[in-house]
Amino acid sequence: MATPPAQEKMLTVLSIDGGGIRGLIPGTILASLEAMLQELDGPDVRLADYFDIIAGTSTGGLISTMLAAPNDEGRPLIAASDINNFYLEHGPKIFSESCRQKYWESVKKLSFPKNPVYDGVYLRDLTKELLQDKTLKDVTLTNLVIPTFDIKLLHAVVFSSNDAKSQVLNNAKLADVCIGTSAAPIYFPAYYFETKDDAGNTQTFDLIDGGVAAANPTLVAINSFYGEKLKQKSRIPEIETIDGRKMLVLSLGTGSAPFAEKYNADMISKWSLVDWVIQLPQRYTPLMESVTGGTSDMVDYSIAARFQSVLAKENYLRIQENTLTGDAAQSDIATDENMKNLIDIGEKLLKKRMSRINWETGRYEEVEEDVTNEEALATFAKRLSDERKLRLAS
Repeated sequence: MATPPAQEKMLTVLSIDGGGIRGLIPGTILASLEAMLQELDGPDVRLADYFDIIAGTSTGGLISTMLAAPNDEGRPLIAASDINNFYLEHGPKIFSESCRQKYWESVKKLSFPKNPVYDGVYLRDLTKELLQDKTLKDVTLTNLVIPTFDIKLLHAVVFSSNDAKSQVLNNAKLADVCIGTSAAPIYFPAYYFETKDDAGNTQTFDLIDGGVAAANPTLVAINSFYGEKLKQKSRIPEIETIDGRKMLVLSLGTGSAPFAEKYNADMISKWSLVDWVIQLPQRYTPLMESVTGGTSDMVDYSIAARFQSVLAKENYLRIQENTLTGDAAQSDIATDENMKNLIDIGEKLLKKRMSRINWETGRYEEVEEDVTNEEALATFAKRLSDERKLRLAS
């Protein structure tokens, strides 16, 4: 794959999908990317040194925040190589197997519980302990962008560290934002918090999983730049206009099940509300599958079209595994066996030939070039390195 010379500044974007414990898949990809960058620029560099925008939804929001939030020395809280260790240590406690089994046993008996699968206490306590009182405006190395959904107002709320620096009421605690974007319907309780300004004004948030609005937050991340430009708050004022030729975008999925014709019009015409919510014994949730799967594919479709229309398809790299089955396809199976399998899936995904979405079928197809995801990622890393050196030189 040819690498265009770095002659002018590019907007660099990292986006990470939602997907619960399947965050181990992008965690594996990110560790590989950061290792490549360290080979190029030294052992102390971190992903936040290279991306103007890091965006994430749900579990992707938690990963993004850990990559961007500052420690006491002003450097990123964790290295990318630590992401998977975080999931391995805490995943089984966040997604308690006993809670999951108890919940679904009740559902099978048609005795529907009046509470989510998990109480969310461990996740909330862990997130608050990890991020303490850090707020969005404390993120200075990059612009952190986290989509959520306000269930009270029924509209998406996008938190941005750049926006928080000028709007006090938008300067939420990072822990609150992470808990809010991870509050997946059915799985975790919704999350309420408030922000206040110096005058005593209050803003309230009643949040559920950001995946309801943007399971794939790549488009939200890119659009946040346009919003910043309108407000003249962009950290790259040199870029006045932008299209795919002036962007480097890495979008990481958390995996999906293979394309399958599970439902049809005749079948769903007979469904009740309960049927839309749960299909047993497979534990399919058609309503959530339709919402998150449809929006994620549409985002990829839209962005791929943008880049290809200006002959800049190499500037957009989407890495997604679309053959998950069994426990690996679920978002909350945090057994040792499944977590190790998800890491293995991420490692094998790097060795697979690069794929792009087919505009007509909506399916991912291997590219004609004989390029693996790992090779494409290495090329992307070199371009990120060149871009950083260009900025440092100027």
